[in-house]
Order: sequence, then structure tokens, then C-alpha cells
Amino acid sequence: MSKFEAIKQAAYRANMQLPELGLVLFTFGNASAVDRKEGAFAIKPSGVPYAELRPEDMVVVDFDNNIVEGSKRPSSDTKTHAVLYKNWEHIGGIVHTHSTYATAWAQAQLDIPILGTTHADHLTADVPCAPVMNDEMIKGDYEYQTGFQILEAFTARGLKPEEVEMVLVANHAPFTWGKTVEKAVYNSAVLEELAKMAYLARQIRPDAPRLKDSLIEKHYERKHGPGAYYGQS
Repeated sequence: MSKFEAIKQAAYRANMQLPELGLVLFTFGNASAVDRKEGAFAIKPSGVPYAELRPEDMVVVDFDNNIVEGSKRPSSDTKTHAVLYKNWEHIGGIVHTHSTYATAWAQAQLDIPILGTTHADHLTADVPCAPVMNDEMIKGDYEYQTGFQILEAFTARGLKPEEVEMVLVANHAPFTWGKTVEKAVYNSAVLEELAKMAYLARQIRPDAPRLKDSLIEKHYERKHGPGAYYGQS
């Protein structure tokens, strides 16, 4: 049995959840799971329909984008995943989709504003949209540069990836991550709902105001703060 069996199985299960949750169409997305000890991650092979996907199809790649195990070509977004894993050592899984509402905000080059308590249950900031990539980066190693497009956006805004586990890439689509790939999938589904809610709220009321700070703090802290009381102990 492969020493990467655990992350291959985890990546497979995560990828299969994406169409089940309505987050991908055809082959528009990918998920990966990392093994920090081995310095490698398992990711979906490029262009393989989800209905045909098997655990053994997962491709294992190191943080320098070298294939460690697998006979198929890895996802075209593999270099982006590698950059994030290499620079953000706490994350255990990454998901990339082209889910409709989140991608629409990315195409509009806009942050998703924090308008309601559902958003505040998960993070205390707007969902950031990384700026449009410059021509030099586009003409270079595009997928590799996408990773730095995300890193630079977080640095510029003073955001911590362990607190804001999602981002929009301008004109492209969303990426999410988490301590596990299961959490990254969860964040991807949450992001799509936040995007949908914000879009609808702004359709109903174009000047819908940002949620006030006291409500943001209350809803975030009751789930994530030292005195959290949401759920079971």
C-alpha cells in the first residue's frame, strides 16, 4: 500500500463532495490534501470527470510541483496549491471551484461584504478579492503566480489565513483552505452561500449596510471565542 494512501483517500472524498454540494460543473474544480511529514499533497488529476474518478487516480506532488506518485497529469491549478502549502504551513487542505455566486463576485472584482450574521459566524472581515494579476505575471508561470497573487493580497490587507480561510481571485474564481481538506470543502460551501446571500441582499437593497461591529463580534465569538457556547461541549 502506498504511504500516501491516507491523503489520496482524503483528496478523493473531498473532490467527490464538490459536485454533490453543487460547487462544480463538469471538471471545473479540484481539492487537495497534504501530508506535512512527507512534504507532499494529493490532488485531482486534470480534466478527469468526477463520475470517472477513483482514489488511485489522485496524483501526489511535492511543494516544488514534482510528481511523487501517480500516472496522470495533476490539476492545472497544482502550482497554486503548492505555493499556498509551501508558504502557509498550518493548512491541511485546499479547494478551488468555479461556484456560480462566488465566481460572479470574483468576475466583478469585488470583495463579498459582511452584511449579515451568517457571514459573521465564520469570519469577521469581508471575503477578500485579490487584485487583477498584472501582465507580467499572466505571461509568466500563470498558475504559480496565482499563488503569489493570493499571498500578496493577504499581506497587503494584513489578513491571517488561519482567520480568513477563503479568497476570490479577480476575474477567476474562489479558493478556500482549512486545517483539513474536509474543512476546506466546508469553507467552499459556506463561501458560495455567503456570496449568494450578499448578492441577493444587494439586489433587494443596493445600499444594504455592512453588519455593525457589535453583531460581528457577538456572532464570531460565540462560535470561535474563548467563551464559545455554540454546539455541544
